[in-house]
Amino acid sequence: MAFVLGTRSLNNLQGVHEDLQKVVQRALQLSNQDFTVIEGLRTITRQRELVRGGFSKTMNSRHLTGHAVDIVPYPIPRDWRKYKSTQWKEIASCMKKAAEELDVDLDWGGDWKSFVDKPHYQLDWKTYP
Repeated sequence: MAFVLGTRSLNNLQGVHEDLQKVVQRALQLSNQDFTVIEGLRTITRQRELVRGGFSKTMNSRHLTGHAVDIVPYPIPRDWRKYKSTQWKEIASCMKKAAEELDVDLDWGGDWKSFVDKPHYQLDWKTYP
């Protein structure tokens, strides 16, 4: 299937590190699951809101420097619990494959042991300080 990033996704990629933008673009080419970028670069104010709401655990987020994106399957249901695990796995697989093809070190929040964050992808801290 040939999916393309919509206006919302492209706007949310503004200010995101070029390597991560390339990974997102390539992943969508590889994917059988359409997806959208719901957040990229964040302001401090937005990050504080997310921490207060329990949606983030840190004020040291990679979103603050443009080194992270949040991606969800598209279309977006009103209740995120309606997403199937296969949708998250498809996107993660394509993001990881795209990162490997482009030689970009990428971490997926779905692989984290605590505070699993399936929409979250970030450039590795060691390679991208």
